[in-house]
Parts: sequence; structure tokens; C-alpha cells
Amino acid sequence: MNAVSDSTITAVVENIDFKMVAFSLAGKDYSIDIMKVREISKANRFTYVPNSLPYVKGVYNLRGDIISIIDLRTMFNLPTVQSDRGQPDEIIILRLDDYLIGVIVDSIDKVVGISSQTIQPPHPIFGDINIKFIQGVVEKDERLYIILDVESIFGQEADVAPVVSAGYTAAERYTENKTEEFNMGFIAETLRTFSKYNVTDLNNRWVDKRFEEWKKIKGSSSEVLQLHSEADSAEFLSVFYSTDTGRFWSKEYRNVVSSLFDNSYGGTIRVWNPGCGKGYETYSIAALLSEEFSDASIKIWANDKDLMAISNAPNLVPDKQSLPEYMDKHIVAVNTRHQFNQKIKDIILFEYHDITHPNTFPEVDIIVARDVLSFLGYSDQLRMIAEFQEKLKPGGLLIIGENEELVSDDWKVIKSANNTAYRKKV
Repeated sequence: MNAVSDSTITAVVENIDFKMVAFSLAGKDYSIDIMKVREISKANRFTYVPNSLPYVKGVYNLRGDIISIIDLRTMFNLPTVQSDRGQPDEIIILRLDDYLIGVIVDSIDKVVGISSQTIQPPHPIFGDINIKFIQGVVEKDERLYIILDVESIFGQEADVAPVVSAGYTAAERYTENKTEEFNMGFIAETLRTFSKYNVTDLNNRWVDKRFEEWKKIKGSSSEVLQLHSEADSAEFLSVFYSTDTGRFWSKEYRNVVSSLFDNSYGGTIRVWNPGCGKGYETYSIAALLSEEFSDASIKIWANDKDLMAISNAPNLVPDKQSLPEYMDKHIVAVNTRHQFNQKIKDIILFEYHDITHPNTFPEVDIIVARDVLSFLGYSDQLRMIAEFQEKLKPGGLLIIGENEELVSDDWKVIKSANNTAYRKKV
């Protein structure tokens, strides 16, 4: 590659205008333009497609989208790293024109930011892949990355066509919805890639605020501001989550939620708690309602698509040391362990379910979906908000994440500390 002077290097480092997802194939470093990446994933169960080409691993159901899975190593006749039996494959989900496609790689590294001016033309010496499939090569931190041209590899006019053309309505990217500095656009892209967090009208005010804090923490240069890995993305989102996320509600937060209730529920109270995780929030809701409305018939439908979490939730063993004092009355000792009493257990129905798929339970009085919507694609966000509107009874209560907001005249905002709550207009 051409030599670059120190002054030029300094200049281009300050002009990070190209982000790429880095990964390895047969011991070499490759990358793909992040604008072509929808997300990264892991999976090992694919549906076999008869009479397909050898590199087609099968098709995969990605939250309702049926996508082709291509093994890049087989496609390019590269050696395959043998993984432990049963271990999922590393997959990059690509967003191409009007369809999605997944590619299997050896390992996914991180997001790398560079100046597009440092990209050099491809040369056969740089890789084991046909030069027509290489967009360019670039050196970064003493590593040489081969940038793949996925449009040439998987475009509709290419020899390698997708087995199934999966429909995909791209969520409007942050940079398309708002006039914002270039850095923020890349932040939004990497949040989606590493954390499946989608920046939309639902949360962009929080993201704006967090980005200003991020600049104070990290500095103002483009390179240090960007999110280069899953850990960076998690750090950026670490202050997004609502009060008492992932644990039993404290007495203080319990009282905040209690203040949202009214006396219109009558003899029955129906609750939907999507994205319930391990069940800490669900048990907190059950304990609160059983105390506030002791004579009512209470039913909570709690669901999550994390199979391990939802399977263990019905038999959750609370840690007495971390259990808020107000919940002691709902705990019984069984042998050497503690568990919730039968009254609380009978209130809750835990189910494995993806909330973007249809459900069959009736109208409800309360929906608690804290921090759930932001981790759905844009079209799924809109669909779920419409589902909440349909599923709630008139005057029903909706609690979403503290840092989320609904931009709609269909809801009446309820002002409350440490909460974002709405009531369905009658």
C-alpha cells in the first residue's frame, strides 16, 4: 500500500466517516460496511432447503422474517473452524435492498471506524476471495482489513442469489429522521447492530441527551465517541433502563406505581407483562395488586422469548437478603428454600411468547412493558403500540420505559416520578 505521512494520518483519524463490522475468516481479518448490517446474531438450527447450493446452510426464522443463511467459508472454499458440537454459529444479518440474508463467519470482532480516504483498491494478494467481491483494503491499528462488497456477492444480479427473498421494511435510520451530526448516525447504527436497540421517535430524546453526556465522558473526537464493540454499546445503554430493572421493585418504586391506579377496576383486574424476563417484575406487580385490591380476581399474563428465563420464572427462588421487606408476607418456606405462596403463583401465567406474534388472551386493564419497545424494529414498535391500544380497555393503564415516550394523541400522559405512564383515552 502507498505510504502515508504522519500529518496525513493525524488528519484522517479526525475524519471518521466509514464504519465497518470486523470479523475473521480462515485466520484473516475481513469487514463489511456497517450500513449494510442489520444486526449480529447466533444460531445453529436452520431449515434445510432441498437441491440448494453447498454453501446454503438453510433458511432461518428471524422474528417472522424467513432469511437465507450462507456459509461464507464454504462459498469461498476457505477452511472452516470446527466449533464445539451444539455451539451456535456467528452470523451477520445483512440488509440489502428489499431483503435480508445471513452470513456465517468464524468470529465477529468489533465495529471499526476509519476515514474512507484510507481505503486502498483491492489487490489479489490481500485475500483468498475473488477480487470482484472485494470493495477495498484498509490498515487500522496494525491490522489489515479486507472490505467485502456484499452488493456484488449477494445482489439480485449476482450469480449468488438468495434462496428466499425475505421482505424487510427498513426502520428509518436516525440520520434519515433528524438533522443530526454524522457521529450520532453511527451511534444509532451500532446500537442496533450490537444491542438490537432501535433509535426512533420513541426514544430519540433520551439518545440525544445521552450522547451529550457521552461526549463529556469520552471526549469530542469522532474515534473515541463511536461504539466499537458490544461492551461499548452496553455502556452507552447502561443508564437507559428503568428503575429496579432486573430485580424486585423497591418500596419506593412500588409506591410510584401504586399512585397510578384508580378505583375503576371493579371485581376483576387483568394485566399483560410482556418482556417479563426472569419474573422479578411480574412478582412485584402481583404482590402490589394483591395488597391494593385484595378482594379482586387478578390475572397476569407474563411472557418472554428468552426460553431459559421464562422456564425458570414459575419456580423463582427469591433471595431473602435482596427481597424488599414489604414482600415478606408473600413468601413461604419450603424445606431449606423460600418461594412465593400459592396465592401469588395462581395470579400469574408465565408463557414463552414473542410479543410481535399474535396472542389470544382478552382485553386487559394494565400493560407493563418497561424498556421493551426500544429493542424492537421500527415497524414492530408501531405494531406493538397499536396492539397495546387495541388490547387495553378504555381508560386502561400503560407503563413503558422511563426513557421512552409515545408521540400520539391516542394516549393521555400521566405525569409521575421515575415512570412513563399513559392512559388509553375513553
